[in-house]
Amino acid sequence: MRLLIDAGNTRIKWALTSGDDWLRGAVLPVEQAGELPPQFAEIRDIRQVWISNVAGEAVMQHLRNIRDSQCHFITAREAQCGVRNSYANPSQLGSDRWAALIAAWHLVHGPCLVVNSGTATTVDALSATGEFIGGLILPGVELMQRSLKDTTAQLKSGKGSFHAYPRNTADALFSGAIQASCGAIERQYALLDGGDMPVVLSGGASAILQNHLNLPLQVVDNLVLQGLLLIAREANAQ
Repeated sequence: MRLLIDAGNTRIKWALTSGDDWLRGAVLPVEQAGELPPQFAEIRDIRQVWISNVAGEAVMQHLRNIRDSQCHFITAREAQCGVRNSYANPSQLGSDRWAALIAAWHLVHGPCLVVNSGTATTVDALSATGEFIGGLILPGVELMQRSLKDTTAQLKSGKGSFHAYPRNTADALFSGAIQASCGAIERQYALLDGGDMPVVLSGGASAILQNHLNLPLQVVDNLVLQGLLLIAREANAQ
C-alpha cells in the first residue's frame, strides 16, 4: 500500500492506494499537519510514502514522522515519466507543479496547458513531445482579493459574486480576481497556438474558473496526487 501526500500552501491532500486502486483520501489544513503521523501509525500495510511538499520545513518534519525511512520527497528533475523539464535550474520548479505536469502528460499525451489554482495559480505549458516549456505563477482567486482587502483602507467588503460590470466593491474584487486569472490563462493559451488542445484544470478554485473560461477544459481532481502515483510506479519499476 502507498500513501500519497500533496502538502500545499494551505491544505494537505492525501490518498491511500493499492496498485492502481484508490482506497480513500482526505483533505486537512496545513495547521493540522501534526495530526497525520498518529493517524497513519496503526496502518501497518503502508510500504511507501510519496510526498510533494511546498508547505515549508515545519510541515516537512511532521510528514517525516509518518514513516521516516519510507518517505520519498519528490523534487523536479530534468526528465521523468516522459516529461522533460526546460527550467534553467530544473530542481527549482515546485514539486507540485512537476507532479501535475506528469499527470497531465499521461492524461493527454499531447500539448496542453496545465492550470492548478489554489493559494497560487500556476499556468504551465506542455509541448507535443512532453517538454515543459515554461509557466506562470500568480496569486490565486482568494489571495488576490485578500491582498487588496488587507492592504487598502477603502476596500473592506464581504463575499462578492461575478458580474461583467460590477456595481459594488465586493463584486468588483471577486470579478477582478476571476478576470485576471482567466485572462492570464487565455493569454498563455493563445501564445501556444495549439488549436483545440485542452486546458487541464485542477485545484480548489477550478470549480469557479471553469465557468468563466471559454477554452476546451479537462477538469481533474487531485492532479498532484495522480502525478505522485505515476512517479512512484516508475521508481518501483526500475
